[in-house]
Amino acid sequence: MADTPGPPARIAYLGPPGTFTEEALVSEADLADQELVAVPTIADAFAALASGRVDAAFVPIENSIEGPVNATIDQLVFSDDLLVQREVVLDVHIDLMALPGTTLASVRRLLSFPHASAQCRAYLGERLPDVEVGAANSTADAARAVAEDRLEGVAALAPPLAAKLYGLEVLAHAVEDFGANQTRFVLVEAHHVPEPTGHDRTTLVCFQHADRPGSLHAILGQFAARSLNLTFIESRPTKQALGDYCFVVTADGHVTDEVLGDCLRALRSELGAVKFLGSYPVPGTAASERREVLDGRRRESREWLEEIRSRVSGRGSAGRPGSG
Repeated sequence: MADTPGPPARIAYLGPPGTFTEEALVSEADLADQELVAVPTIADAFAALASGRVDAAFVPIENSIEGPVNATIDQLVFSDDLLVQREVVLDVHIDLMALPGTTLASVRRLLSFPHASAQCRAYLGERLPDVEVGAANSTADAARAVAEDRLEGVAALAPPLAAKLYGLEVLAHAVEDFGANQTRFVLVEAHHVPEPTGHDRTTLVCFQHADRPGSLHAILGQFAARSLNLTFIESRPTKQALGDYCFVVTADGHVTDEVLGDCLRALRSELGAVKFLGSYPVPGTAASERREVLDGRRRESREWLEEIRSRVSGRGSAGRPGSG
């Protein structure tokens, strides 16, 4: 067996310092000690990986309020030989911050990463309904711009850490619309597939032969028939023609698992193309616990079926009429 590779030496992440991405990245002890390279955008993180400037990219992929981060998903779908190595989930709280002395009533403009602004729609609609909302490359980039450019009357939606890093004053804490706000991040490298841990997930891109009725049902049916739990599904345009979509699907399990492997073979034979985006460990043990329950049900079902089959004439003497 090949040696298990260590953590990547250089990791690009959505910067600047103070982003939720950096916070999630340094929460992983083996990654925090590596060379961390802040880049302006998600696309830049993937470009740095493609050029060989870094060994991995660490980027957000999904938020519990606003949903998928399409910039990341599209990079994974349309880039070559990139595989997810692990996922990290971070509890997210967004603060409203500005230059010291700024009041809520004096805020005329707001800056943030669009995905973060969308997580605070209710607060903004209630407390800042007439404020212009502008886009920044990241939450921390919004905070940095307000601080470094001394933008009076401009507030940023950013992590609490950004206020400390850039010397801003917090006008309101945790303004996200829902308290149980979490963001999922992924570490991406080229070629390598991590070994199974017992609590893993596998992500695929399923392309259709054509836009036809029942195509999504045919994909989902392969997972349902094998009692494989889906944790994520997202449709994305293929960029080839209007109405031409692919489906990004994540299921519990590892590509080395017999049942999941059988599902992948079936999908590959039925569809126009299937792209493998990785099998990787996930936090916690929920996936492995679900798999243990399902494995127990499958064993019980097999035993039940074999007991019935054992009664069929010609399959042995046990249970056959007239035997003994």
